[in-house]
Amino acid sequence: MISMVAAEGTVFVVYGAIAAALFFDFVNGFHDAANSIATIVGTRILRPLQAVTLAAAANFAGPFVFGTAVAATVGKGIIQPEFSTIYVILAGLIGAIVWDLVTWWFGLPSSSSHALVGGLVGSALIAGGVEGIIFGGIERVLTFMVVSPTIGFAIAAAFSVAIMYFFRRSPSTKINRAFGKLQILSSGFFSLTHGANDGQKTMGVITALLIAGGFLEAKSFQVPFWVIITAAAAIAFGTFFGGWRIVKTMAFRLTNLKPYQGFCAETGGGAILTSMAWLGIPVSTTHAISGAIMGAGSTRRLSAVRWGLGKRIVYAWIITIPASAAIAAAVLLLINAIVGVPR
Repeated sequence: MISMVAAEGTVFVVYGAIAAALFFDFVNGFHDAANSIATIVGTRILRPLQAVTLAAAANFAGPFVFGTAVAATVGKGIIQPEFSTIYVILAGLIGAIVWDLVTWWFGLPSSSSHALVGGLVGSALIAGGVEGIIFGGIERVLTFMVVSPTIGFAIAAAFSVAIMYFFRRSPSTKINRAFGKLQILSSGFFSLTHGANDGQKTMGVITALLIAGGFLEAKSFQVPFWVIITAAAAIAFGTFFGGWRIVKTMAFRLTNLKPYQGFCAETGGGAILTSMAWLGIPVSTTHAISGAIMGAGSTRRLSAVRWGLGKRIVYAWIITIPASAAIAAAVLLLINAIVGVPR
Protein backbone atom coordinates (compact mmCIF):
# COMPACT_ATOMS: atom_id res chain seq x y z
CA MET A 1 0.00 0.00 0.00
CA ILE A 2 1.22 3.49 -0.83
CA SER A 3 1.58 5.86 2.12
CA MET A 4 -0.45 9.08 2.03
CA VAL A 5 2.86 10.90 2.52
CA ALA A 6 3.83 10.13 -1.05
CA ALA A 7 2.74 13.04 -3.22
CA GLU A 8 1.77 12.43 -6.83
CA GLY A 9 4.93 14.00 -8.26
CA THR A 10 7.12 12.01 -5.91
CA VAL A 11 5.40 8.78 -6.93
CA PHE A 12 6.50 9.20 -10.55
CA VAL A 13 10.04 10.06 -9.50
CA VAL A 14 10.18 6.95 -7.29
CA TYR A 15 8.83 4.79 -10.12
CA GLY A 16 11.48 6.19 -12.46
CA ALA A 17 14.21 5.58 -9.89
CA ILE A 18 13.00 1.99 -9.33
CA ALA A 19 13.10 1.46 -13.10
CA ALA A 20 16.69 2.75 -13.09
CA ALA A 21 17.52 0.36 -10.22
CA LEU A 22 16.13 -2.61 -12.13
CA PHE A 23 18.04 -1.51 -15.23
CA PHE A 24 21.20 -1.39 -13.12
CA ASP A 25 20.36 -4.90 -11.90
CA PHE A 26 20.04 -6.07 -15.51
CA VAL A 27 23.35 -4.39 -16.41
CA ASN A 28 24.91 -5.96 -13.32
CA GLY A 29 23.90 -9.43 -14.51
CA PHE A 30 24.90 -8.61 -18.09
CA HIS A 31 28.27 -7.20 -16.98
CA ASP A 32 28.98 -9.93 -14.43
CA ALA A 33 27.83 -12.94 -16.46
CA ALA A 34 31.51 -13.70 -16.88
CA ASN A 35 31.77 -14.25 -13.14
CA SER A 36 29.29 -17.10 -13.34
CA ILE A 37 30.16 -18.77 -16.63
CA ALA A 38 33.75 -17.89 -17.57
CA THR A 39 35.34 -20.98 -16.04
CA ILE A 40 32.85 -23.51 -17.35
CA VAL A 41 32.90 -21.94 -20.83
CA GLY A 42 36.70 -21.69 -20.74
CA THR A 43 37.06 -25.40 -19.93
CA ARG A 44 34.45 -26.18 -22.63
CA ILE A 45 32.30 -28.29 -20.30
CA LEU A 46 29.17 -26.40 -21.35
CA ARG A 47 28.31 -24.41 -24.45
CA PRO A 48 27.73 -20.68 -23.83
CA LEU A 49 23.93 -20.94 -24.11
CA GLN A 50 23.82 -23.87 -21.67
CA ALA A 51 26.12 -22.01 -19.27
CA VAL A 52 24.11 -18.77 -19.19
CA THR A 53 20.84 -20.69 -18.77
CA LEU A 54 22.24 -22.50 -15.73
CA ALA A 55 23.72 -19.27 -14.36
CA ALA A 56 20.53 -17.26 -14.85
CA ALA A 57 18.40 -19.86 -13.06
CA ALA A 58 20.84 -20.04 -10.15
CA ASN A 59 21.12 -16.23 -9.99
CA PHE A 60 17.36 -15.99 -9.63
CA ALA A 61 17.28 -18.56 -6.82
CA GLY A 62 20.16 -17.05 -4.85
CA PRO A 63 18.30 -14.46 -2.73
CA PHE A 64 15.65 -17.01 -1.76
CA VAL A 65 18.34 -19.36 -0.42
CA PHE A 66 20.58 -16.90 1.41
CA GLY A 67 18.15 -14.23 2.63
CA THR A 68 18.48 -10.44 2.33
CA ALA A 69 21.16 -9.44 4.85
CA VAL A 70 23.29 -7.84 2.12
CA ALA A 71 20.29 -5.80 0.92
CA ALA A 72 19.94 -4.26 4.37
CA THR A 73 23.64 -3.36 4.46
CA VAL A 74 23.51 -1.61 1.07
CA GLY A 75 20.15 0.06 1.73
CA LYS A 76 21.03 1.56 5.10
CA GLY A 77 24.75 0.99 5.65
CA ILE A 78 26.40 3.26 3.03
CA ILE A 79 24.53 6.59 3.20
CA GLN A 80 23.24 8.31 6.34
CA PRO A 81 19.40 7.97 6.35
CA GLU A 82 18.75 11.72 6.27
CA PHE A 83 20.69 12.03 3.01
CA SER A 84 19.27 8.86 1.42
CA THR A 85 16.86 10.77 -0.81
CA ILE A 86 15.30 9.75 -4.10
CA TYR A 87 17.57 11.93 -6.22
CA VAL A 88 20.72 10.98 -4.33
CA ILE A 89 19.98 7.28 -4.91
CA LEU A 90 19.00 7.89 -8.55
CA ALA A 91 22.26 9.75 -9.24
CA GLY A 92 24.21 6.93 -7.57
CA LEU A 93 22.50 4.37 -9.80
CA ILE A 94 23.27 6.36 -12.95
CA GLY A 95 26.92 6.63 -11.93
CA ALA A 96 27.10 2.85 -11.45
CA ILE A 97 25.32 2.10 -14.74
CA VAL A 98 27.58 4.39 -16.77
CA TRP A 99 30.76 2.95 -15.27
CA ASP A 100 29.56 -0.63 -15.78
CA LEU A 101 28.88 0.06 -19.46
CA VAL A 102 32.27 1.75 -19.93
CA THR A 103 34.18 -1.19 -18.43
CA TRP A 104 32.01 -3.67 -20.36
CA TRP A 105 32.92 -1.89 -23.61
CA PHE A 106 36.62 -2.32 -22.87
CA GLY A 107 36.14 -5.90 -21.69
CA LEU A 108 37.39 -5.22 -18.17
CA PRO A 109 35.84 -7.27 -15.34
CA SER A 110 35.34 -4.42 -12.87
CA SER A 111 33.01 -4.69 -9.88
CA SER A 112 29.35 -3.72 -10.32
CA SER A 113 29.06 -3.80 -6.53
CA HIS A 114 31.82 -1.26 -6.08
CA ALA A 115 30.40 0.84 -8.91
CA LEU A 116 27.12 1.01 -6.99
CA VAL A 117 28.83 1.84 -3.70
CA GLY A 118 30.97 4.47 -5.43
CA GLY A 119 27.91 5.99 -7.11
CA LEU A 120 26.04 6.24 -3.81
CA VAL A 121 29.07 7.74 -2.07
CA GLY A 122 29.60 10.33 -4.82
CA SER A 123 26.01 11.58 -4.77
CA ALA A 124 25.86 11.52 -0.95
CA LEU A 125 28.99 13.68 -0.78
CA ILE A 126 27.27 16.30 -2.92
CA ALA A 127 24.13 16.14 -0.80
CA GLY A 128 25.68 16.19 2.66
CA GLY A 129 29.46 16.25 2.45
CA VAL A 130 31.36 13.75 4.56
CA GLU A 131 28.47 13.76 7.04
CA GLY A 132 26.37 11.96 4.43
CA ILE A 133 28.60 8.86 4.48
CA ILE A 134 28.59 5.93 6.91
CA PHE A 135 32.32 5.36 7.16
CA GLY A 136 32.00 2.00 8.91
CA GLY A 137 30.13 0.60 5.90
CA ILE A 138 32.64 2.03 3.44
CA GLU A 139 35.53 0.65 5.47
CA ARG A 140 34.10 -2.87 5.28
CA VAL A 141 33.66 -2.57 1.51
CA LEU A 142 37.24 -1.35 1.02
CA THR A 143 38.64 -4.03 3.33
CA PHE A 144 36.98 -6.86 1.44
CA MET A 145 38.00 -5.26 -1.87
CA VAL A 146 41.46 -6.59 -0.96
CA VAL A 147 40.49 -9.60 1.15
CA SER A 148 38.08 -11.35 -1.24
CA PRO A 149 40.42 -11.79 -4.26
CA THR A 150 43.29 -12.73 -1.94
CA ILE A 151 41.28 -15.42 -0.19
CA GLY A 152 39.81 -16.56 -3.52
CA PHE A 153 43.33 -16.93 -4.92
CA ALA A 154 44.51 -18.89 -1.87
CA ILE A 155 41.52 -21.26 -1.67
CA ALA A 156 41.51 -22.06 -5.40
CA ALA A 157 45.28 -22.57 -5.44
CA ALA A 158 45.14 -24.84 -2.37
CA PHE A 159 42.30 -26.92 -3.87
CA SER A 160 44.19 -27.25 -7.15
CA VAL A 161 47.44 -28.32 -5.49
CA ALA A 162 45.58 -30.89 -3.37
CA ILE A 163 43.87 -32.38 -6.42
CA MET A 164 47.14 -32.46 -8.36
CA TYR A 165 48.78 -34.33 -5.45
CA PHE A 166 46.04 -36.87 -4.72
CA PHE A 167 45.34 -37.64 -8.38
CA ARG A 168 48.94 -37.44 -9.62
CA ARG A 169 48.92 -41.07 -10.78
CA SER A 170 45.51 -40.92 -12.49
CA PRO A 171 45.19 -40.42 -16.27
CA SER A 172 44.46 -36.80 -17.18
CA THR A 173 41.51 -37.83 -19.36
CA LYS A 174 39.87 -39.56 -16.41
CA ILE A 175 40.44 -36.54 -14.13
CA ASN A 176 39.05 -34.11 -16.71
CA ARG A 177 35.98 -36.27 -17.26
CA ALA A 178 35.22 -36.54 -13.54
CA PHE A 179 35.80 -32.88 -12.73
CA GLY A 180 33.95 -31.82 -15.86
CA LYS A 181 30.79 -33.25 -14.30
CA LEU A 182 31.60 -31.77 -10.91
CA GLN A 183 32.21 -28.40 -12.53
CA ILE A 184 28.55 -28.18 -13.54
CA LEU A 185 27.71 -28.36 -9.82
CA SER A 186 30.40 -25.85 -8.82
CA SER A 187 29.32 -23.44 -11.55
CA GLY A 188 25.73 -23.63 -10.36
CA PHE A 189 26.92 -23.11 -6.77
CA PHE A 190 28.91 -20.00 -7.68
CA SER A 191 26.00 -18.60 -9.71
CA LEU A 192 23.70 -19.18 -6.74
CA THR A 193 26.01 -17.19 -4.46
CA HIS A 194 26.45 -14.52 -7.15
CA GLY A 195 22.70 -13.99 -7.28
CA ALA A 196 22.54 -13.95 -3.49
CA ASN A 197 25.22 -11.28 -3.20
CA ASP A 198 24.79 -9.03 -6.23
CA GLY A 199 21.02 -9.40 -6.62
CA GLN A 200 20.50 -8.25 -3.05
CA LYS A 201 22.26 -4.93 -3.62
CA THR A 202 19.53 -3.71 -5.94
CA MET A 203 16.90 -4.96 -3.49
CA GLY A 204 18.47 -2.76 -0.82
CA VAL A 205 18.48 0.25 -3.14
CA ILE A 206 14.83 -0.20 -4.15
CA THR A 207 13.78 -0.60 -0.51
CA ALA A 208 15.65 2.61 0.36
CA LEU A 209 13.82 4.36 -2.50
CA LEU A 210 10.46 3.16 -1.20
CA ILE A 211 11.31 4.50 2.26
CA ALA A 212 12.54 7.83 0.85
CA GLY A 213 9.36 8.20 -1.21
CA GLY A 214 7.04 7.45 1.71
CA PHE A 215 5.96 4.03 0.44
CA LEU A 216 7.40 2.16 3.43
CA GLU A 217 8.01 2.90 7.08
CA ALA A 218 11.64 3.63 7.92
CA LYS A 219 11.54 1.91 11.33
CA SER A 220 12.36 -1.58 10.14
CA PHE A 221 14.24 -2.18 6.90
CA GLN A 222 12.15 -5.00 5.40
CA VAL A 223 12.54 -5.90 1.73
CA PRO A 224 9.08 -6.46 0.19
CA PHE A 225 8.58 -9.81 -1.53
CA TRP A 226 7.76 -8.18 -4.89
CA VAL A 227 11.13 -6.39 -4.72
CA ILE A 228 12.93 -9.70 -4.19
CA ILE A 229 11.12 -11.26 -7.17
CA THR A 230 11.66 -8.36 -9.61
CA ALA A 231 15.30 -7.76 -8.66
CA ALA A 232 16.13 -11.48 -8.86
CA ALA A 233 14.46 -11.64 -12.28
CA ALA A 234 16.32 -8.56 -13.56
CA ILE A 235 19.78 -9.88 -12.68
CA ALA A 236 18.87 -13.32 -14.06
CA PHE A 237 17.81 -11.84 -17.42
CA GLY A 238 20.99 -9.76 -17.54
CA THR A 239 23.09 -12.85 -16.90
CA PHE A 240 21.24 -14.78 -19.60
CA PHE A 241 22.08 -12.15 -22.22
CA GLY A 242 25.68 -12.02 -20.91
CA GLY A 243 28.41 -9.44 -21.59
CA TRP A 244 30.53 -11.55 -23.93
CA ARG A 245 33.38 -9.04 -24.11
CA ILE A 246 34.17 -9.73 -20.44
CA VAL A 247 33.46 -13.46 -20.77
CA LYS A 248 36.22 -13.68 -23.38
CA THR A 249 38.65 -11.87 -21.08
CA MET A 250 37.91 -14.09 -18.08
CA ALA A 251 37.46 -17.40 -19.92
CA PHE A 252 40.23 -17.32 -22.50
CA ARG A 253 42.62 -14.39 -22.08
CA LEU A 254 43.44 -14.37 -18.35
CA THR A 255 44.52 -18.03 -18.21
CA ASN A 256 43.60 -21.43 -19.62
CA LEU A 257 41.99 -23.74 -17.08
CA LYS A 258 41.52 -27.49 -16.97
CA PRO A 259 38.18 -28.78 -15.62
CA TYR A 260 39.62 -29.53 -12.17
CA GLN A 261 40.98 -25.97 -11.99
CA GLY A 262 37.62 -24.56 -13.06
CA PHE A 263 35.99 -26.59 -10.30
CA CYS A 264 38.48 -25.22 -7.76
CA ALA A 265 38.02 -21.61 -8.90
CA GLU A 266 34.22 -21.78 -8.74
CA THR A 267 34.20 -23.58 -5.41
CA GLY A 268 36.68 -21.13 -3.88
CA GLY A 269 34.80 -18.08 -5.15
CA GLY A 270 31.45 -19.52 -4.07
CA ALA A 271 32.76 -20.26 -0.56
CA ILE A 272 33.70 -16.60 -0.10
CA LEU A 273 30.37 -15.32 -1.39
CA THR A 274 28.42 -17.77 0.78
CA SER A 275 30.06 -16.57 3.97
CA MET A 276 29.69 -12.91 3.00
CA ALA A 277 26.00 -13.31 2.09
CA TRP A 278 25.26 -14.81 5.50
CA LEU A 279 27.25 -12.07 7.25
CA GLY A 280 25.53 -9.35 5.21
CA ILE A 281 28.81 -8.00 3.78
CA PRO A 282 28.52 -6.71 0.18
CA VAL A 283 31.63 -8.02 -1.57
CA SER A 284 32.57 -8.07 -5.22
CA THR A 285 31.82 -11.32 -7.02
CA THR A 286 34.18 -10.11 -9.76
CA HIS A 287 37.06 -9.81 -7.30
CA ALA A 288 36.34 -13.20 -5.72
CA ILE A 289 36.22 -15.16 -8.99
CA SER A 290 39.08 -13.26 -10.67
CA GLY A 291 41.36 -14.02 -7.73
CA ALA A 292 40.22 -17.63 -7.73
CA ILE A 293 40.83 -18.04 -11.48
CA MET A 294 44.36 -16.65 -11.15
CA GLY A 295 45.00 -18.85 -8.11
CA ALA A 296 43.88 -22.02 -9.89
CA GLY A 297 45.72 -21.11 -13.09
CA SER A 298 49.01 -20.38 -11.32
CA THR A 299 49.35 -23.89 -9.85
CA ARG A 300 50.56 -25.50 -13.06
CA ARG A 301 53.14 -22.76 -13.59
CA LEU A 302 53.19 -19.05 -12.80
CA SER A 303 53.52 -18.13 -16.46
CA ALA A 304 50.13 -19.78 -17.14
CA VAL A 305 48.48 -16.58 -15.87
CA ARG A 306 48.75 -13.46 -18.00
CA TRP A 307 49.82 -11.19 -15.15
CA GLY A 308 49.92 -8.12 -17.38
CA LEU A 309 46.20 -8.49 -18.05
CA GLY A 310 45.67 -9.21 -14.35
CA LYS A 311 47.38 -5.92 -13.56
CA ARG A 312 45.00 -4.06 -15.88
CA ILE A 313 42.06 -5.70 -14.14
CA VAL A 314 43.37 -4.61 -10.73
CA TYR A 315 43.76 -1.03 -12.02
CA ALA A 316 40.11 -1.13 -13.10
CA TRP A 317 39.17 -2.31 -9.60
CA ILE A 318 41.08 0.56 -7.99
CA ILE A 319 39.50 3.33 -10.06
CA THR A 320 35.94 1.92 -10.03
CA ILE A 321 34.77 3.58 -6.79
CA PRO A 322 36.22 7.06 -7.50
CA ALA A 323 35.14 6.94 -11.17
CA SER A 324 31.53 5.97 -10.46
CA ALA A 325 31.48 8.45 -7.55
CA ALA A 326 32.58 11.28 -9.86
CA ILE A 327 29.92 10.41 -12.44
CA ALA A 328 27.20 10.22 -9.78
CA ALA A 329 28.29 13.55 -8.26
CA ALA A 330 28.08 15.22 -11.67
CA VAL A 331 24.64 13.70 -12.26
CA LEU A 332 23.30 14.96 -8.91
CA LEU A 333 24.65 18.45 -9.58
CA LEU A 334 22.82 18.37 -12.92
CA ILE A 335 19.61 17.14 -11.26
CA ASN A 336 19.86 19.87 -8.62
CA ALA A 337 20.33 22.50 -11.33
CA ILE A 338 17.22 21.26 -13.19
CA VAL A 339 14.93 20.49 -10.26
CA GLY A 340 16.15 23.17 -7.89
CA VAL A 341 15.65 21.40 -4.57
CA PRO A 342 16.75 17.77 -4.11
CA ARG A 343 14.18 15.32 -2.75
